[in-house]
Amino acid sequence: MERVFRYIDEHREEFLKRLKALLRQPSVAAQNLGMEPCAKLVQQMLEDVGFKTQLLPTDGFPVVYGELEGQSDKTLMFYDHYDVQPPEPLELWESDPWDPQIRDGKLYARGSSDNKGDLTARLCALEAYQKTMGKLPVNIKFVIEGEEEIGSPHLEQFVREHNNLLKADGCIWEFGHKDLKDIPQIYLGLKGICYVELRARGAVSDQHSSWGTIVPNPAWRLIWALNTLKGEDEKILIKGFYDDVRPPSRSELNAVYELDFDERGWRKKFGIKRYLLNLSGKKLRKKHYFEPTCTICGVWSGYTGSGPKTVLPAEARAKIDFRLVPDQKPEKILALLKKHLKREGFGDIEVIGMHGVNPARTPMDDPLVEVVQSTAREVYGVEPVVHPTSAASGPMYTLCQKLGIPAVSTGIGYAHSNTHAPNENIRIEDFIQGIKHIASIVYELGNKSG
Repeated sequence: MERVFRYIDEHREEFLKRLKALLRQPSVAAQNLGMEPCAKLVQQMLEDVGFKTQLLPTDGFPVVYGELEGQSDKTLMFYDHYDVQPPEPLELWESDPWDPQIRDGKLYARGSSDNKGDLTARLCALEAYQKTMGKLPVNIKFVIEGEEEIGSPHLEQFVREHNNLLKADGCIWEFGHKDLKDIPQIYLGLKGICYVELRARGAVSDQHSSWGTIVPNPAWRLIWALNTLKGEDEKILIKGFYDDVRPPSRSELNAVYELDFDERGWRKKFGIKRYLLNLSGKKLRKKHYFEPTCTICGVWSGYTGSGPKTVLPAEARAKIDFRLVPDQKPEKILALLKKHLKREGFGDIEVIGMHGVNPARTPMDDPLVEVVQSTAREVYGVEPVVHPTSAASGPMYTLCQKLGIPAVSTGIGYAHSNTHAPNENIRIEDFIQGIKHIASIVYELGNKSG
């Protein structure tokens, strides 16, 4: 691999230039901003590395699909996405989010960490391998969607319509990072999600607040309904919510218990004095990785501008996400929520299911896990941390486990990448190391195939 690594080091400026070009192209699915041009740019990037590509339509934004033939019958798939989060609030950025800037060894731009940096690193790794070693040792497939940041609403449609394209022996998922102590983190799964909006209605329009004596206030109605969902002990009160929860295996529990979870460091980063329920140690880790959640993501009603306005609102809304664990299913959780509200006397509150994905988890003893772990150890010079799952969510089940494909997440981010936030960034050295890691994974898989 020395020749490959030398090529990567010699071409670092070219690779950074390639990433900057992708970062300059806006691609915000939530705002339909620059999506088609970005899909075509990504397609061209794949073709520049030798891929045969297709821009496959969905009822939403298209999926960029690519294939590159290798020397064996083994196939490694990469999942990435070309859409990014909205950059707002713009006033908190130190530089234009669409004009990548390097400061203190860090590259700042929207999408630098999530997910354009990883996507570019993977393509650079494949180029470096081919330029120095010749034909790739395994077949490579890329599935790059444009809707991950809005819940991947059409990825299932893509999988259903193009199932014949998706046979693979393993998948490298879209994300990964170094922790507060600069240790690479590897993830073997994702929680599922059921995202909903609740709407309570009162009068046909906002009224003078003096009518609060006799006219129903939907804001209070919504607050009372929300109060039935979770107790102060953090237990979710929806009947049947926990029925399908599969307990973690002993190996999964042990892996989480052995994690060097920097409780104090994360508290400091979050600016909090204690964790929920004052948890620490094993109980804290078990809850974070293996328990489902119910989170109020936003609540709004009536007047929220500056100064007073005495108003009785006509409508109140809340957005809620439920993070799910195996074997919970989002469609069942949605149905249980509707039954719960009706049973508690809130059947008048409208429940709108916005999106959902199933939880996913790859067994810790899968051969792909060992390949990613051992190559990370060699490239980074430290022992990586393997997480049985992540507390985050994504469509891994839809593309991988549902089709019998193991998936492992590894990537180029770090603890202060500000993913989804203003001043998103990556460290340039992490980007270069990430390229080397992907090249090493491909090489090692080729050796195992042989």
